[in-house]
Amino acid sequence: MNDSGQQAAGAAGPKRKDARRNQRILLEAAASVFVASGVEAPVRDIAARAGVGVGTIYRHFPTRADLIVAVYRHQVDACAEAGPALLASHESPYEALAQWIDRFVDFLVTKHGLAGALQSDNAGFDALHAYFLDRLVPVCGQLLDAAADRGEIRPGFGGLELMRGVGNLCIGADSDPRYDARRMVALLIAGLRRT
Repeated sequence: MNDSGQQAAGAAGPKRKDARRNQRILLEAAASVFVASGVEAPVRDIAARAGVGVGTIYRHFPTRADLIVAVYRHQVDACAEAGPALLASHESPYEALAQWIDRFVDFLVTKHGLAGALQSDNAGFDALHAYFLDRLVPVCGQLLDAAADRGEIRPGFGGLELMRGVGNLCIGADSDPRYDARRMVALLIAGLRRT
């Protein structure tokens, strides 16, 4: 490769990194606005939160559905990436599991509106649901296996089984302020402990 080719390759790397960072900022701003105001919030509110113009959002996400899907996938990815990081940073795999489940509850409760908005497009929703399962079930399974291997929980629980239980406990949490899903999930997770 000649010098000009190396310079072009070097310039493309930081530019792609900046583009990814900018997109991440947009997605995080959109997620915050969606949680606070719902998925029908004005795009100008998202742009203001991200510190960009409305045109920038439409350049990245031509339709609201594109933006909602991207936010949902971004949040799934963040939850998936948190599992191994928590496992690496905690002495106790059970504590890592408990903290990951806490993040999963946040995801379920705050992203319910995103999933609801996408259910009108069954094919798109099915693809996102498959993405959700493909990314998160193995992470939950890894955390469960690590805690069982350490003897902190009883063995024999699967990631999908636990995630379904947690999901069922979160139903209605976004519409009834008297219901404390996090408290109920904490009881479920405590029940995994080996006595």
